Amino acid sequence: MSTLSLQHQKIAILTDGYSTPFLAKTAISLLRYRTDDIAAVIDRAGAGSTAQELFGTGGDIPVVSSLDDVAEADAVYLGIAPPGGKLPEEWRPLIVDALRRKMDVVSGLHDFLCEDAEYLHTANQAGAKLVDVRRNRHKSTAMGRPFRQGGVRIHSVGHDCSIGKMVTTLELQRGLVAAGQDAKFLASGQTGIMISGEGVPVDCVVADFVSGAAEELVAENQQHDFLLIEGQGSISHPSFSAVTLGLLHGVAPDGLVFCYEAGRTQVKGLDNIDIPEMKAQIDAYETMANLRHRCKFIGIAVNTRRLGDEQAKAELARVESEFNLPACDVYRTGSERLVAACIALREQVVSQ
Repeated sequence: MSTLSLQHQKIAILTDGYSTPFLAKTAISLLRYRTDDIAAVIDRAGAGSTAQELFGTGGDIPVVSSLDDVAEADAVYLGIAPPGGKLPEEWRPLIVDALRRKMDVVSGLHDFLCEDAEYLHTANQAGAKLVDVRRNRHKSTAMGRPFRQGGVRIHSVGHDCSIGKMVTTLELQRGLVAAGQDAKFLASGQTGIMISGEGVPVDCVVADFVSGAAEELVAENQQHDFLLIEGQGSISHPSFSAVTLGLLHGVAPDGLVFCYEAGRTQVKGLDNIDIPEMKAQIDAYETMANLRHRCKFIGIAVNTRRLGDEQAKAELARVESEFNLPACDVYRTGSERLVAACIALREQVVSQ
């Protein structure tokens, strides 16, 4: 397998000094989706509390002040995704301590651990590993290869960044498995890779090879009946549309799920740039996808975190009526309607 693979069983998540919902998104997702694998969260200010109290998820997982308080772990995962992806220098003593204890250190940041002389020397001396999730050696272009007949690829796309494409894809995979289906989540970003243990960090793949890396990821997993592929960026985002299109053509989806955050009107990270209207984006995605492989939208996932219960209900009804597609908030209302749409799509694909 050419994709990155992680096999750690007990993890200490490091968020010390950065334990906010905005900065610690990676930690929160790990706590939600790898709960049984998390031994502790390291945050001095929150020591003595639980992950549930600190982050609103993770139950009774303890928050501790140092590795001395971690009963058992084979790795430390850096649980933050700050703007710019910089590695906090104040974490150096703890990272060195972890390596000396023969614990692997896993990072999804843009500052690579393996390019730091002290970290590299300490890891080599102790026999520990430095794992930079974004570091990769993908150097193959896509070949437009055919995939297994009967396998269905569902790809989450959206109107902007950081709206819930990964969460939607994970919840669809969970829902399909609960319904007795053979389904696998395929990660395309650092947090998804840390959750699932494998994947391709497409935002750090050289541009010519993005589609090839995505195609290879699908080819390595096409024995499953359903592949749920995490989306990245947005087809209309001035900064990230190239990654979005490369991923779209590489995975050649049969079905798309459109994700958006209700109430968000401007592009994340760029002041005063409006997000194009939803219909224009949906049309663009469908046109671009069909240039590679026959594809259609099967549903809409709405992030309603800004809305009250009645407002959320009205928004879901509105978008369903406008686009004649099933809509849900996978957290608030569950993923059942989108799961049913995935199963219906496979029945159509298999019968063709």
